[in-house]
Amino acid sequence: MLRRWAAAATAMTLCVGLAACSGDGDTPEPPQGSATTDTPTASPTEVTRLTFGAYGSVDELEAFQRVVDAFNVGSTTREVELVTWPDHEAALESVLAGDAPDVFMASRRDLGQLTAAEATQPVSLLLDERGVDFGDRYSRDAVDAFGVEDDLQCMAYSVSPMVIYYNDELIDFERMERRGLDVPSVETGTEDVRTRWNLEEFAAAAQFATRGGRADGVWIEPTLQGLAPFIYSGGGKIFDDTGEPTSLALSDDATVDALDRTLAVLRDSALTPSPSDLEESSALQRFRQGKLGMIAGFRDLVPDLRQRSELSFDTIAMPVLEEAATVGDIDGLCISADTEHVNEAADFLAYAVSDSAIETVTRTGYIVPANTEVAGSEVFIGPGRQPATSKVFNTAIRGMVVPPLLDNGEELVEAVGPMIDDLVTDPGVLDLELATEEIDEASRGVLSPEEEPSESPSE
Repeated sequence: MLRRWAAAATAMTLCVGLAACSGDGDTPEPPQGSATTDTPTASPTEVTRLTFGAYGSVDELEAFQRVVDAFNVGSTTREVELVTWPDHEAALESVLAGDAPDVFMASRRDLGQLTAAEATQPVSLLLDERGVDFGDRYSRDAVDAFGVEDDLQCMAYSVSPMVIYYNDELIDFERMERRGLDVPSVETGTEDVRTRWNLEEFAAAAQFATRGGRADGVWIEPTLQGLAPFIYSGGGKIFDDTGEPTSLALSDDATVDALDRTLAVLRDSALTPSPSDLEESSALQRFRQGKLGMIAGFRDLVPDLRQRSELSFDTIAMPVLEEAATVGDIDGLCISADTEHVNEAADFLAYAVSDSAIETVTRTGYIVPANTEVAGSEVFIGPGRQPATSKVFNTAIRGMVVPPLLDNGEELVEAVGPMIDDLVTDPGVLDLELATEEIDEASRGVLSPEEEPSESPSE
């Protein structure tokens, strides 16, 4: 599909691209040119004012401000102002309320609501006009995730697959190997880089972390998202249809098999924190304190964990049951359908996804850039910094499953969340087939509710 964006846009190209320049500094280089000229009615000194909306951590927003400042330095006819939100929910609320900036960040999970509200306009042609090579320099999976009905609604900006974070003092693969335990293989051509493992090796690592009673082995959030990588890896499925689901599919035979194998590890009380432990401190807090061997998480954990000088950690892919799989978060940059300055907004968008601009935000440590040039550079890989195996995030993207667009995702979580939690945490004998059937049935009340019969008009 990504190639189709490029081919369709190239066929309609009208002008020369914006030159994106890479720099080694923390501040991006200003744009070197524009794909558009001033409108004929504008005086030479008239300035077009734009707004750019973004969300994220304080560090990310400060980096976005530097990107905006650099763009403004390079332009005498356009000035961009940064608008910030605390999270993607606040961004979505603002855009749907009709208060969209000219260019704004959006989570892929909100794309269905944005397109239903006709809040965005396609960007593939606009980017191609500005020389953005989104066919080769950007993650294919991330770009395709923002395609709706053969139109690229937003440009992929960052993509963060779920991976395993592990304490490499509690889980020492070399020591495990000397003891004859199952360990992930060393990557060919390296001395000690391990990026993939299977469920048995994952279980062995969790067991090894508990030696001496100093720590628990592993904690995976008992949620649909937390279990999804294991289900997909085992050949199962989450939804009955990848386009327009009417039900969850946890009772599917392959899904039940994948869950059965996975829960044998995750329900083992000898490997996981007790309910009282988790009431005292969260799984993330326990990992920070060296009391937990492994947690699953996204890239945004890195800056916080790096600040823990006493914590030595690394990352590895989610365990493989049959084939590599994971889930993730994807953010994109969109152009508002209501902007009065389409060309100027597109100029800024093209600059914002350039190497130089993305490097500035990548240096914060919070994101995995969809720009593959930056993702493969030292700016992201960060030799000498934790995690040593940051490239795991890049390789994990290839197996990332993008869920269908749902307008009622929160309602679905509310309906099935407690039952999925019980799959992992409820003690005693688990009737997995019955439990998954009940979960699927509850999901249908949200995804395909029965229509109430309309009353006949009174005579």
